[in-house]
Amino acid sequence: MSQAALGSAVGVQRSAVGHWESAQGKFPSVAHLREVALITGVQFEWLATGRGKMNLSADTEMDSVAAAEALLIEDPLELRLIVAFRDTPTKSKAPLVEIAEQLAELRTGRPRASLTKGTRVVL
Repeated sequence: MSQAALGSAVGVQRSAVGHWESAQGKFPSVAHLREVALITGVQFEWLATGRGKMNLSADTEMDSVAAAEALLIEDPLELRLIVAFRDTPTKSKAPLVEIAEQLAELRTGRPRASLTKGTRVVL
């Protein structure tokens, strides 16, 4: 995969990918590492630290995905929303969330919650 293609998929410029690959370059953020791992199909821990396996076996990967989705997402529409969100380029995720929040606010009449990273929400 080219630097330009990876940059486009992650939502950064080609030059940023070049910096990441350079010995004296900058390190990508955790969010960008996550995106690179998802796009390239490698394990996040391996990409970030060099430890562990580069890839999970297909059986382990499918078991993990199925188990996580079965435990956390029961509504088929919610699953579609999560899958679409995960497939959305990084730079488009915030606007997508804002649209969903605006629709929810119109529906419920409640103002949007101001959430920060790591905030737990009970609905």
